[in-house]
Formats: sequence, structure tokens, C-alpha cells
Amino acid sequence: VQLQASGGGLVQPGGSLRLSCAASGSIFSISTMNWYRQPPGQQRELVARIRSTGSTVYADSVKDRSTISRDNAKNTVYLQMNSLKPEDTAVYYCNADIRSWTTPNTRNYWGQGTLVTVSS
Repeated sequence: VQLQASGGGLVQPGGSLRLSCAASGSIFSISTMNWYRQPPGQQRELVARIRSTGSTVYADSVKDRSTISRDNAKNTVYLQMNSLKPEDTAVYYCNADIRSWTTPNTRNYWGQGTLVTVSS
């Protein structure tokens, strides 16, 4: 099982960006899917979470500016971020709890990270 994140890049303050993360491999089911970020010199933090039920959780710093969604048919999670600020600059990581056909228990997986830089 692998998670592949994409969509990062350089964006001007006030701009928007959509991150995607696709899970691949021998997947039986995916429960919670998350986006984390790690700003330069800081610890990794949770940005948004979406459960298999569709319920969502957001960090206060991105609430009202971001939307997390998922396409279960594509095993993909998205993060739409609007009104971006310089302090949103970070490496963004996707994370998911996945049960594969080859392991009996659900395991937690991380993607490789995608860099988002907000700067003029």
C-alpha cells in the first residue's frame, strides 16, 4: 500500500491550491484520511481529517478556508485551500488508516509529502 500526494507548488498570498493524495495497492478498506503539514523548523500538525462517514475536523488555523473531501471509488483524498497565507507554507503530508487484503489489521500509512510555498 502506498500514498502518493500531489498538487503542491508556489502560490501567491490570497491564492488557492488543491492537494490530492491517492492510495494504491491491495486495499480492502480505508477509514480515516488526514492531511498534516510541517512548516519549516516546526513540528508536524494536523490540518484536516475526514472519516469514512464523511465527518470532518479542521485545525483552527485553516477552518473556513479549507475543505477536505474524499472519493472512495478512487481511494483519493483532497484538500482545497483558499485565501492562502504565508504561514500556510509547509510540507503537506497525507495519512490514512488502511486495511489491506494482505494484512489482518488496519495500519497507518504516510505519503511522501508535497511542498506548498505561499509567497509573492
